[in-house]
Amino acid sequence: MKWTDDRSDNVDDRRGSGGSGAIVGGGLGTLIIAAIIFFLGGDPSSVLSSGSMGGSNSARTEQRDLTPDELKVREFIKMITAENEETWAKVFAENNIQYQPAKVVLFESTTHSGCGTAQAAMGPFYCPADQTVYMDMSFFNELQSKFGAKVTEFTIAYVMAHEMGHHVQNLLGVLDETNRARTSGNYSEEQLNRVSVATELQADFYAGLWAKRTDSREHILEPGDIQSAIEAAEAVGDDNIQRRSQGYVNQESFTHGSSAQRKEWFMNGYNSGDIRQGNTFEHLLK
Repeated sequence: MKWTDDRSDNVDDRRGSGGSGAIVGGGLGTLIIAAIIFFLGGDPSSVLSSGSMGGSNSARTEQRDLTPDELKVREFIKMITAENEETWAKVFAENNIQYQPAKVVLFESTTHSGCGTAQAAMGPFYCPADQTVYMDMSFFNELQSKFGAKVTEFTIAYVMAHEMGHHVQNLLGVLDETNRARTSGNYSEEQLNRVSVATELQADFYAGLWAKRTDSREHILEPGDIQSAIEAAEAVGDDNIQRRSQGYVNQESFTHGSSAQRKEWFMNGYNSGDIRQGNTFEHLLK
């Protein structure tokens, strides 16, 4: 992936700053379950706030200087954030809407968010309450070792673009609608799962759209980049995760979409570059 000269001021790097917080849960099994639930997720506030993943204990991270590699990661995230801001500002302007940038927080182990305590075990997530993407970069080690995806710079860019897709959904009122559906009591668990799948696949569509539009403007893509995003999307498909974690697939319990669906909707966004083609709810909730 080619870097650009753009950098965003909306990145808060909390790594190395020290601090304390409640770490919920324990053991590798809990971490994997959390990753399955929250990786590339939308609104994790119910679990983040309730501490329902198990007992809690406090931990403190010693203050330290960031390594050269960590400083490079910061610059990369600032660049990706800036390119998301520019692309989505243009897309919104084309549709006579004003875009409001999201913030991005880099952290390690644990930090505070508008949705409660953010933890590394949650994976990257978007919090609608403070319109912020939270990322502990150590999760990408899990993505490679536990879910079989080769991690490249564009893998990280895809994950960021997916989370920014949730921000776009928040600005357009989609997340408000899905939250009302969850809290209304009018839908079965299976129906709410389909709503969740449509929400996640639309974020994949937006990630593909971002890749297309940003490459058209900045020529960021290099050979293999799109394939690395597809591999990451397929790795966190519900069927792949269920097969790896429990040995069988239960389609009715899908919340993020199958590997094939995630690839399909990412490529739909990439091939069309048109936000109007991303109504996953119309396709999946008939």
